[in-house]
Amino acid sequence: MILLNPNLIQIDSTLLNEIEDKSKSIFRSITFSKKKSSKNLLDSFINSTNSLTELLSIKNAQMEAENEHELKVYQRNLNKVILYVVNEIKNERHFESQIQLFQIFRIVSPEAHKLHPNRYRDRLVQIGAHLCPEPERISGLVSNLFYNMEQIKHPLIKAIYLHHEMIRIHPFVDGNGRITRIAKNWILMYNLYPPIFIKDEIEKKEYIKSLSTSFIAIEKNQEVWHSETNKFFQQELNRVILSINYILDKIAIESK
Repeated sequence: MILLNPNLIQIDSTLLNEIEDKSKSIFRSITFSKKKSSKNLLDSFINSTNSLTELLSIKNAQMEAENEHELKVYQRNLNKVILYVVNEIKNERHFESQIQLFQIFRIVSPEAHKLHPNRYRDRLVQIGAHLCPEPERISGLVSNLFYNMEQIKHPLIKAIYLHHEMIRIHPFVDGNGRITRIAKNWILMYNLYPPIFIKDEIEKKEYIKSLSTSFIAIEKNQEVWHSETNKFFQQELNRVILSINYILDKIAIESK
């Protein structure tokens, strides 16, 4: 497996500009609104973000849990890891290292971490038609992934690139989806974008299909930007817009 070359990424600048404008409108509402004090609007923003992070833990758990017991365990651990990430962001620590990745692993899947403490998986894994890289290659691929991320200037693209490639590598013995989505949202939240999630079963199927078709296309030709990969990036950007609209709607309602 060779990582997707970040220089190949081609994203519609119109969509990125739309997201930037919508993000700025949140802070304009907080700073310049005459209807309510800035403090009230700031409270509304914080409440909206808290609601999103709660939804994030619920939806992430629903993405992977196979029964009610697993759902409760997953959600409890996801609540813990979200608190960890929020605290890191408050202390101005952005997502930048494998140490942080293992910390997410430890909280998200503590039982698996006990069996594989601060280690990547030690067996072959296949997700759908995609055969993930051999265990001995994982550490080098993850190191290269962090290097590639440093070459991407826009945080939105960096977050989605991390998501796409981390799932391709599938470095952990358990919890790869949850770990990857938390790491992605760490990047988004640190850069003042709202966290994003898969909202329902239909979108979950589309998400899995988009990743699968992208992986297949890349394996066939690693030197071009594929429409299948572009589709996944576009879907993720659309989820950012939905989360921003959610916050704007909550602020509008709570500031009346």
